[in-house]
Amino acid sequence: MASDLNIETTTGSSWTGGWFSWTRQSDEMLRNIEKKILSCLKTAYKRFYVDIGSVVGQSDKIWTISLNEESPATPLVMLHGMGAGVALWCPNLDAFAATRPVYAIDLLGFGRSSRPKFASDATKVEAQWVESVEEWRREVNLGQIILLGHSLGGYIATAYAMKYPERVRHLILADPWGFPEKPSNVYEKYQVPLWIRAVATAVQPLNPLWAVRAAGPAGKWLVSKTRPDLSRKYVNYVKDAETVIPEYIYQCNSQTPSGEAAFHTLMAGFGWAKNPIVKRLDKLDPKLPITVLFGSRSWVDNSSGQVLSEHRPNSPTYVQVINGAGHHVYLDKPELFNKYVLEACARADAREDSPPPAAHAVEGAPAPAAIENAPTPTTTS
Repeated sequence: MASDLNIETTTGSSWTGGWFSWTRQSDEMLRNIEKKILSCLKTAYKRFYVDIGSVVGQSDKIWTISLNEESPATPLVMLHGMGAGVALWCPNLDAFAATRPVYAIDLLGFGRSSRPKFASDATKVEAQWVESVEEWRREVNLGQIILLGHSLGGYIATAYAMKYPERVRHLILADPWGFPEKPSNVYEKYQVPLWIRAVATAVQPLNPLWAVRAAGPAGKWLVSKTRPDLSRKYVNYVKDAETVIPEYIYQCNSQTPSGEAAFHTLMAGFGWAKNPIVKRLDKLDPKLPITVLFGSRSWVDNSSGQVLSEHRPNSPTYVQVINGAGHHVYLDKPELFNKYVLEACARADAREDSPPPAAHAVEGAPAPAAIENAPTPTTTS
């Protein structure tokens, strides 16, 4: 069901041989574990590199998987979040590929894509990621696309839509990171204990996943122990998920932390961006249809969905809060997530640019056949 094209090791992404010996990371191991995860797919797919030239490094390459490329429908392009990779979309790919071409990429600096050194300025980093997506689109020879981004991928997708609105038929954001402004009294607002404030201050200069690399051979164990919930959620899709998923996440994040460092440059504290999207909503094309899917139990502040709707009162804006889902909304409630994404894709195909009035509001209460009842919310990520 799978075919690999132009398989090669990305250039310019290695540290010293001693470091790889310590971390037990290799491109071959990552490729094989990714293939094992994707073996759960029923739809035939291809894996290949797309050479995008010197966007950030000397010869940047974007690792890509594609499904149902021959379909005449509008292609769906998927951008993952921080520290993730294409294989983690496996609960969603078959459903999406049933109706259209689907492309999922490892963002530049993550997964199997090249790991160049990004700029040290947040505005420049954002521009570099946007241009990497645009050069990838040109090389793959896609016209208009439906662009879906999760978390950091949602931030990049939004920035891309601001720069290239004519390329995006519909923008879909899954629990997007980087929308609200950072509160001036964040510690007091969230009643953060003093000892946690001290720890946060101490590790602030470090990249978010530094501990995974520092742990060396124990990195996989660290991933499995700190996020056992992720593995459990893949059990219905991936054989031996309890070991395979932590290995994949570890292999993705034990390499040179190129994208991770770029994300750190964008950050104003982990939950906020230095250049928050809400401060530049006027740069979004008012004709661009946008669907936003939040998890009710996510750490992401979903009030930005209401802000987005209010800022675009006469624009096609659909905001949905999925009860019971955390930050990984595509994984926590995959059937509902797939349903809402497919509905957005159908609207894009039909060029329905004027939603019903109710679609502009954040749905915080259950609606018939739309939102599941949720248990008492707890913080997830």
